Amino acid sequence: MSAPVHIIGAGPAGLMAAETLAARGHRVVVHDRMPSVARKFLMAGRGGLNLTHAEGLQDKALFLSRYGQAAGQVAPWLERLGPAELIAWVEALGQPTFVGGSGRVFPKTMKASPLLRVWLARLDQQGVVIRTRSHWIGWRDEQLVFETPEGERREDASAIVLALGGTSWPRLGSDGGWVGLIGDVRPFKPSNMGVDIGWSEIMRERFAGSPLKGIALSHRDQSIRGEAMISRYGLEGGAIYALSAPIREAVVEAGSTQITLDLKPDLSMEILVERLQRSRGRDTLTNHLRKAAGLSPQAVALLREPAPLRDDPRRLGQRIKALRLTVTGVQGLERAISSAGGVAWSALDESLMLKDRPGVFVAGEMLDWEAPTGGYLLTACLASGAVAGDGVADWLKAGAGWLPRRP
Repeated sequence: MSAPVHIIGAGPAGLMAAETLAARGHRVVVHDRMPSVARKFLMAGRGGLNLTHAEGLQDKALFLSRYGQAAGQVAPWLERLGPAELIAWVEALGQPTFVGGSGRVFPKTMKASPLLRVWLARLDQQGVVIRTRSHWIGWRDEQLVFETPEGERREDASAIVLALGGTSWPRLGSDGGWVGLIGDVRPFKPSNMGVDIGWSEIMRERFAGSPLKGIALSHRDQSIRGEAMISRYGLEGGAIYALSAPIREAVVEAGSTQITLDLKPDLSMEILVERLQRSRGRDTLTNHLRKAAGLSPQAVALLREPAPLRDDPRRLGQRIKALRLTVTGVQGLERAISSAGGVAWSALDESLMLKDRPGVFVAGEMLDWEAPTGGYLLTACLASGAVAGDGVADWLKAGAGWLPRRP
């Protein structure tokens, strides 16, 4: 009997590669160095598991554009497992889905744990073996070597899928410890991270943790509608994450960059000024802004950050519609939701196999791509796992056999 396919990393990409291979009749062993699988997947789903985005059902080009410079590489993944196929896959696991008001797609249970539970049960039925506390440390004598609680373990493999993640949230298992085992790896950078802004003491002490809902955020020629959260260090949240890549690069290039907030994007300047011109009677300016413009206390405090407010309706309207804030830095990998960088595209063929290591395939966040939150990250991770799984199966079907090369 030939050796099994070994998948190293039991996150979404690795588990999808395992399912793909098992469905095509291969014996599969999945390894993860943590005590339990898919820890980052479970953490991401605590506040509601965002599976994908409904825009991918109507406008595939717009959906693909969310992957920026890697769109060309990600496109074949989405042909294999795009939003429609992903929704069908989730519902086939007995987990109904719904589309939220923002277009994001969730399971009706909202949480990741019910989906993971039934997924693992199906993998078990397919004969997939999962070994936790199995830490891959490299190759030796053309075998895979793992550190386990029982000591060192060596394994033969017919092929390998590496799905070890990037370097964000390292406490959940993805710490980039594999980098020295693979040749061409682009430096990791934080993605979907918060940005640093030099708040006043009042903002830090009174408004950290307060949301900014229904805003529009702009950076240079890009704009996004969404929400943000005030933190002690600056801003975080979906609207920030959507533009995190260009903001990060601008900060690296110049040391700082400006973002612009429209706190009332659904109100035109003319209507806003007309409302602000109404008599405020004995109301304070803060109360007037709350009543006339519908601003929250945290939004009013935010308006005061660049300079004191003047009781001038047009100037107030201009600041509400175009509040400029200076970003002085970004949060690091340990606080980022995901990471950019990873295994270079030039090191891979179209099936995600390493060119200099025949039989070794790569999937998920290990690869050099990034995407905003909103379902784009998870969709591409799962799709890359399916592509890598197909790549292994097709390669083995061609009778290539594994030809390992020691590091």
